[in-house]
Amino acid sequence: MAEARTIGSLPVANVQELAEACNSRVDDHQIPERYLSKDPSAEEVVAGDDSTRAIPVIDLDKLLDAQSSEEECAKLASACHHWGFFQLINHGVPDEVIGNLMSDVAGFFKQPLEDKKEWSQQADSLEGYGQAFVVSDDQKLDWADMLYLQVQPSESRDMRFWPTRPASFRRSVDAYSSEARELAYRLLEFMAKGVGAEPASLRGVFEGQAQGMRMNYYPPCRQAADRVLGLSPHTDPNGLTLLMQTSHDVHGLQVKRDGRWFAVEALDGAFVVNVGDALEVTCIDCVLFASCECDVTMMFLSLVFCRS
Repeated sequence: MAEARTIGSLPVANVQELAEACNSRVDDHQIPERYLSKDPSAEEVVAGDDSTRAIPVIDLDKLLDAQSSEEECAKLASACHHWGFFQLINHGVPDEVIGNLMSDVAGFFKQPLEDKKEWSQQADSLEGYGQAFVVSDDQKLDWADMLYLQVQPSESRDMRFWPTRPASFRRSVDAYSSEARELAYRLLEFMAKGVGAEPASLRGVFEGQAQGMRMNYYPPCRQAADRVLGLSPHTDPNGLTLLMQTSHDVHGLQVKRDGRWFAVEALDGAFVVNVGDALEVTCIDCVLFASCECDVTMMFLSLVFCRS
């Protein structure tokens, strides 16, 4: 019987290293069967470049403006109810804060594998470098490596898993997570307002609760680009997820609505916001396809906000 685990994650092969071996075609490396899924092209994907089919775009400036706030709040409430996803523009997180984090995360993943292993997950924790939610020896695996950290409240941080290279990594994560926390609180207030509740009511549920940051690295897979998934179909169990894509030249995120998959054309500089199960507003499946036949690597940064 395959080993199963309920805490932490079973160790598996490093996908970045596996991709390098398979893409180079040296020694005829093959993609292990555990990473191969059914052909995702078998399901229709609706292009996201049609404005009538794209996930909604919410403007924080309009939410904050007294003249446009009511209309934008209604739009936000509709996006949460009907989609469970929206893109957020003019969010107020400084470009410098985002750029510093993106640069440091890229720098971390560019390091040799042995250097990254210094921050590997341990048996009793999902934090650290590796893969999440590997609970058996025969489950299908995602074509991705990740670094997961508990970032807020600051006293909950386990610094055993916080890289010190690049030298500015910890400082960048701290600044980014602090800015994102305040942004999430603002969004929660407007979400409450949009359904006629007191703005502070929803924020109070999540204020001071756990905030995690997951940094996902999706290497190209030329050998089986249409058979690997960067992130398997799932729903987010938390309250809110703020998703930031490092490259807008490669698209992979899709969301499922009314039985159909919709491609997300991420706007430059925008957050893609997922309303999680904990808010009990909607329950939308999401998937990330790492189908990439070119020499492009994707990274996604996701901040999750939980409730007790």
